[in-house]
Amino acid sequence: MADFLLIHGSCHGAWCWRDVIPALADLGHSARAIDLPGAGDDATPLAGVTLNSCRDAVLGAASPDTIVVGHSWGGYPISAAAEHAPSALRALVYLCAYVPVSGCSMVDMRKRAKRQLIMDAVRRDDKGIAYTIDPARVPDLFYHDCPPDAVAFALSRLRPQPIAPQVTPLTTGGNFASVPKAYIRAANDRTIAPEYQVEMAKDWPAASVYTMQTSHSAFFADPVGLATHLTKIARSL
Repeated sequence: MADFLLIHGSCHGAWCWRDVIPALADLGHSARAIDLPGAGDDATPLAGVTLNSCRDAVLGAASPDTIVVGHSWGGYPISAAAEHAPSALRALVYLCAYVPVSGCSMVDMRKRAKRQLIMDAVRRDDKGIAYTIDPARVPDLFYHDCPPDAVAFALSRLRPQPIAPQVTPLTTGGNFASVPKAYIRAANDRTIAPEYQVEMAKDWPAASVYTMQTSHSAFFADPVGLATHLTKIARSL
């Protein structure tokens, strides 16, 4: 079957894929997740995290047979990886993730959305190095349809998100365009507006765009359904 590499979004880590990895294994796939620099159990100082270091972490864990899945901000490092070394991976899957417009940073892409759902919950640190999300808002923004045990698991593991890689523009061209792509939209997302997810993939072939009736955190809300969609995508390549 397929080989999947799972890349987390802001403030998360490899831990957020805990239910998806066994669900993929049950369907005959191999799957693994990594911590991006400064996330999860990775000890990189937050001030030293860059978009390139996140890109390189993806490339270091991928192979030419790997389908790389990026959640939310994770859409940026996987896109950077494809632009830098398109032959190093098989395909990209964006799970309610930012798809870069060439020359734009992730923050630029966030600002392009007509509805802003999360910014009033963002809390920058005093030095402008990283941000967190207001803990009182996190369950509703990220996990409103997730099992209580998964929410508790997540809340105890969230970490500050480095700002620098998210304000770094990414230029994409033929390399990025040459890599097969699919998008999985979260129809009940309260972090990235669902209609903006539609807009980011509006020019893609209809067969490469999927919808899940979940929150921003499909990996907890419906891990089996997510694994099923990823299986469909792998078969379509």
